[in-house]
Formats: sequence, C-alpha cells, structure tokens
Amino acid sequence: MNSKINSRKTAIKAFLAGGVGLLSYLSINKLNLFDKKPKEKKKRLTMLMDLDKCIGCNACSVACKSENGVALGGFRTKVLEEEVGEFPATQRHFLPMMCNHCENPACLPACPNGAITRGENGIVDINKDKCKGFQLCIQACPYGAIYINPDTKPDTHVKDYPSRSIGKADKCNFCAHRIDEGLESACSQTCPTDARVFGDLNDPSSLVAKIINEEGLKGLLEEEGTKPQVYYKGGLPSAFPAKKGINKPKY
Repeated sequence: MNSKINSRKTAIKAFLAGGVGLLSYLSINKLNLFDKKPKEKKKRLTMLMDLDKCIGCNACSVACKSENGVALGGFRTKVLEEEVGEFPATQRHFLPMMCNHCENPACLPACPNGAITRGENGIVDINKDKCKGFQLCIQACPYGAIYINPDTKPDTHVKDYPSRSIGKADKCNFCAHRIDEGLESACSQTCPTDARVFGDLNDPSSLVAKIINEEGLKGLLEEEGTKPQVYYKGGLPSAFPAKKGINKPKY
C-alpha cells in the first residue's frame, strides 16, 4: 500500500515538475517573442537635385571645398551651366553634379587595389591608404566624379583633410564625417533655395523618398548601367554634356 502511495507521489511530482518546466519554457519564449525588435532596414543615402530651384550660385561647390579642403583644380561637386535658345528668347539652365554613389559603381571593380568600397548605407568611398593613384577609376566613372589631388607637396595647413593626400584619388563621399555626427552633407545644408535634398531613400517618411518615389525620378546617364543614386527633378538635363562632366579627364 505504501509503495503504491509513494509511486503515486513520485508520478505527481514528476508531472508537476514537467508542468513548471513547460510553463517556464513558454514564458521565456513568449518574452523573447515580444522582446524581438523588427530588423531595421539599412539606410540608402541619396541626393535629389531640383533643377527648377537651382539658381547656379555655386554655394554648394564653395561649401564642399571649405568643408573638405578640396584643392584648386579638383571638384567633388560642380554646377554646369548651359544657355538654351536664341536671343532674345534665351534661358540659362544649371546642372549640379557630384558622385552618384551608384548601386553598381563602375569605379569599384576598376580599382586593382580594392581602394574603393560601397558601404551599407550606400556611400561609395576611397580608402587613401590603399589608393596608388593608378587613375583606372577615373577612366571608369562616366560622370567624371573622381580626380587625383593636384598637390605636389604636403601643405601643413590642409594636412588633416583626406582630400589632400598627395597623388591619391578623391571624390565626394556625402561628407561621411558629418553623417557620422548626425548631420547632413555640407552642400545640401548650404543651398539657399533647397535645390539639394539629402536623405534616406529607404525611409518612406523622408522628404527625399516621398519626392523621388511619387514622381518616379531618375538619375543621369542611366544607360551606363551604374544605377545612380543621385536623382534629378525638372530643369533640362538633356541640354548638358553630363558625360565626364565634373572633372574632365587630362589624358
């Protein structure tokens, strides 16, 4: 009789222990289920150029040179000008250009040293330590966005600017150092008419995403297959020789 009672007690204890374990498991997994945050979508930084707002003041170019210490003779961004029509019915158009931070950048595979990379946020940048100045990236870029720093000797006044690395390739990197601080690029912040809109194309609530997606905007020279991430609105882009438009090759 006692043995039956003991067996029953043992069975009940085992059942209760198993139940507690099951409840604990379910509770922990329930908490884990609700604690899991949705995976954040990677940023896709981009720039919108509203040509109907651009007045050709070149404040963007000046801000870029000032912020990044760009040498005379080189451009990270440039505003092209074209006059269309015949006097007196003429119009002056402007086309701001910069590195397009392409999804399929032609410059990246062209570099034999792996100096050019595309970050998770879409920024295409040049590692100065790996760059040997072979200029193959310059030949590959259809926009002329890359140039070799023209300095021939070090200048202590600009030694802290990566753009002034002797004999190295340089180009726009969306002011990556500012982005790291939670700021926008110098050119877009400086533009007096808001012709440049900078932001995250993967954020549907951002102004840049709303305009680009709603209006189905495109970039320059899309036939090159590089999938440019700088988009254009309005104006007359077709009037410009955009090919190698930023830094004309010297070869």
